[in-house]
Amino acid sequence: MDDEQLPVPRHRLHGPGHFLGLYAAEHVAATEFVIGAAFVALGATIHDILIGLLIGNLLAVLSFWLITAPIAVKTRLSLYTYLEQNMGEMFSRLYNGANVLIFVVISAAMITVSATALQLLFDIPPQIRPWPTSPAFVAVAASASVIAVLVAYYGFNVLSEFASICAPWLMLMFTAGGMVLIPALNESLTGHTMLASFSEFFELAGATVFTGTNADGQPGIGIWEVIGFGWAANTFAHFGLIDMALLRYARKKRYGLATATGMMFGHYVAWISAAMMGAATASFMQTSIAVVSPGDVAYLALGASGFVIVIVAGWTTANSNLYRAGLAAQAVFPNTSRTKVTLIVGAAVVVGSCFPIIYRSFLPLLTYAGLLLVPVGGIVFAEQHLFPKLGMKTYWHKLSGSHQNLPAIVTWAVALVFGFGLNLLQVMPFYYLFVPTWMLSIATYTLLARRAGANGSWPQAERELDELNAAIADHHRHLEATETVEHVRDGSFATKAIRATWMIVGLLVPAILAARVLFASPDLASYHANRELFYDLTIWCTAVYFLFAWWDLKRSKSRTHAPATASVAAG
Repeated sequence: MDDEQLPVPRHRLHGPGHFLGLYAAEHVAATEFVIGAAFVALGATIHDILIGLLIGNLLAVLSFWLITAPIAVKTRLSLYTYLEQNMGEMFSRLYNGANVLIFVVISAAMITVSATALQLLFDIPPQIRPWPTSPAFVAVAASASVIAVLVAYYGFNVLSEFASICAPWLMLMFTAGGMVLIPALNESLTGHTMLASFSEFFELAGATVFTGTNADGQPGIGIWEVIGFGWAANTFAHFGLIDMALLRYARKKRYGLATATGMMFGHYVAWISAAMMGAATASFMQTSIAVVSPGDVAYLALGASGFVIVIVAGWTTANSNLYRAGLAAQAVFPNTSRTKVTLIVGAAVVVGSCFPIIYRSFLPLLTYAGLLLVPVGGIVFAEQHLFPKLGMKTYWHKLSGSHQNLPAIVTWAVALVFGFGLNLLQVMPFYYLFVPTWMLSIATYTLLARRAGANGSWPQAERELDELNAAIADHHRHLEATETVEHVRDGSFATKAIRATWMIVGLLVPAILAARVLFASPDLASYHANRELFYDLTIWCTAVYFLFAWWDLKRSKSRTHAPATASVAAG
């Protein structure tokens, strides 16, 4: 069996720090500019944003912790592998086909956002139509897509390491951008650049950004919609169980709480900061926030570093999703290599990235993607948690030897008709449709599986499954003896100096400069002077950060060795 088809062995598991960094890098993305602006255009109030997003993202963290992590840690399998082994070939291909579509759209949206930064460099007019109106923009977007596809094709491991380096810098820059533009917003409203208290910030944000009025001048969305979107933005990852692929490496179920770095910063602080930046940019350009591009926003907030944040945040997320799309496509076409299907999927991403409507519609697309995949999460949840309590076999389809899991196929179809039917009837806000859809899929699959014989007995097949699990355990013990490495703590002066350089120059100095803009600009002249200093120095701090952080990573990776017991066991 291929290693990917086996549960993750114990010695390859990770601690909480790995997931804290992983989720920070994954969920602080370029589309935060788009989503932050969307909340402004939808007319949320500042109260609804601060409270609603807090509740919604807490619910998302709890969903990762209580739903995704327990199943991932119990099975130690990715959802793709679980479905392939337990749901039949037809179901697996249908599901992975849906994944290909979703990841292509997400990747295209990320690259289009990156292209908006490049269009400023080449003086390309803003793309306000759903389709491209400039051949130059098509060329830029297509070129950016080709580069991303090639990186996913050749160097995904390198890119993953690069993404982990980006996380602290992305967090800082999203926060700093809001800090730099708050004085400009305040001056436009009150004539003063400095805020005296948080209550003044609350009033400023409510008057200039989260006004409660949408782009059409009508009352906007309320707190329930804000909570719903905060919860539903990653439905396909937690209720839909996509992130079993990541959390199967967690030593303990509670590491699902590490998703808070992505949810509470990327989907809370970054969304609010991006909205503040977008509103300030729209005011400066005297246009609607609905047509302001992420590149415009980032450049006004961060100067030349704004180009870097949009490009880096877009590419790091796009490439990981391109890689996932390639894996899903390979499951649909098992006789085609992953590299070849990645290129085929990449061609679709190249075309999609040229259409601005994809990234401008990113907010509802995320929710609909969750609605499409959530029923599958409900099916797996039922097998893992309900079946043992009801006297049914968890892996009944594998044990029965049936070619197709008809109850799973019917359940998915019924749940999709139900979920999208509720949406057409507008029975409830579509942000919450995943909840009743998930519950229906659990109940439907449980009933249909029982009728199909999931409570049966297959002694021979169960003995063979036990033997397979024992063989896997022996294989893992052998791997642990031959693969385990010990990380040697590098206490050398050179490493300490490298680490101190990227922390101080790359992170602390820009943070101090941003705080200077926000808290030490008593008038407009000093604000402009402090902002220009931030622009001029931060781009060099950015260069230092990436150079020295990468150097630090390479040195830490080289400081490992295999324990003596491993060589003895291998011999």
